[in-house]
Amino acid sequence: MTKPLNVGTIGYGFMGKAHSNAYATVNHFFDLQYRPVLKAVCARNAEKAQAFAATWGYESVETDWRKLIERKDIDLIDICTPNNTHAEIAIAAAKAGKMILCEKPLSMTGPEGLHMVEAVEKAKVPNMVWYNYRRVPAVTLAKQLIDEGRLGRIFHYRAKFLQDWTINPELPQGGAALWRLDAAAAGSGVTGDLLAHCIDTALWLNGNLDSISATTETFVKERKHNLTGKVEKVGIDDAAIFMGRFHNGSLASFESTRYARGHKALYTFEINGEHASIFWDLHDLHRLQYFDHRDQGIVRGWRSIHVSDSDHPYMGNWWVPGLQIGYEHSFVHQVADFLKGLETGKPAMPDFRDAYRTQLVLDAILESAKSEKWVKVVHG
Repeated sequence: MTKPLNVGTIGYGFMGKAHSNAYATVNHFFDLQYRPVLKAVCARNAEKAQAFAATWGYESVETDWRKLIERKDIDLIDICTPNNTHAEIAIAAAKAGKMILCEKPLSMTGPEGLHMVEAVEKAKVPNMVWYNYRRVPAVTLAKQLIDEGRLGRIFHYRAKFLQDWTINPELPQGGAALWRLDAAAAGSGVTGDLLAHCIDTALWLNGNLDSISATTETFVKERKHNLTGKVEKVGIDDAAIFMGRFHNGSLASFESTRYARGHKALYTFEINGEHASIFWDLHDLHRLQYFDHRDQGIVRGWRSIHVSDSDHPYMGNWWVPGLQIGYEHSFVHQVADFLKGLETGKPAMPDFRDAYRTQLVLDAILESAKSEKWVKVVHG
């Protein structure tokens, strides 16, 4: 018999859908003690919230997140709102004793993120941040291979996340659909949106970054603002590139942009070690490319590992070997790990403090780009 865990989701956009699907799906494929119940969805637009609730099976609707947090029948608050609202909602939810799952990045800045960490740790409430790419089976397999020492000493970590959806200078900024282009709501541009994913994965796979040197660019300097109707200065970064050094001595090379024509969501990383290298591509997310120099010379070369067998991470919970899964399953895996953490008392990562470390790297990127100097990364 499973224990119901009543979920209150704040926000009904892209991430609201991804999270709701995960809550609704997880118990069909994972043997867990807890069962998420879609208890309430919260959004300012009551009509749209009602439509979302009807589509996804939420039992009720709220239009004020404060009332949602006050409800005694809500166990977990899921924050799927713009970045500038994360801290206020999360801190209030922690004080109310609610479990919290928060979209990435954790906060607008490192200091703000630290307040969030202190709130959840003081309240001792389970918490997690939705860095879902850790839960792609091929990425989890990469972690396993690294931890087993198969790559040996790591020399290089390079990653990129490329999109092209903001190239049009007539595209406005701000409002419900385009808040990611508004610095007041997003905090930063591709740094907090795209690089945040790359950095979280990198810190998880390869350890802390110690220092970085970054540059950013805003290609369209002014855009009409949807809320004011006026043409206003654009405060977010359209592109960011940085190099750096990891604590283990390896070199870092990262790039993100929304101005790479022809790329909608090209996220790749490659890690080069003394014995072996690995490469992963979101467009082919069920495969991990692996090269091992210790192979016999006549058969040495890159191999494509189809991550679908039952002994691969998470895959034993899905279909028969050879049948792949997709992007949405990474969210299901995150919910499964969170719920398993509640069972075992061993919290699943990344929690708020773990995500705070990523936030400190984001701060260092923006600081370096502004000062045009190398910056040491503060380790939280």
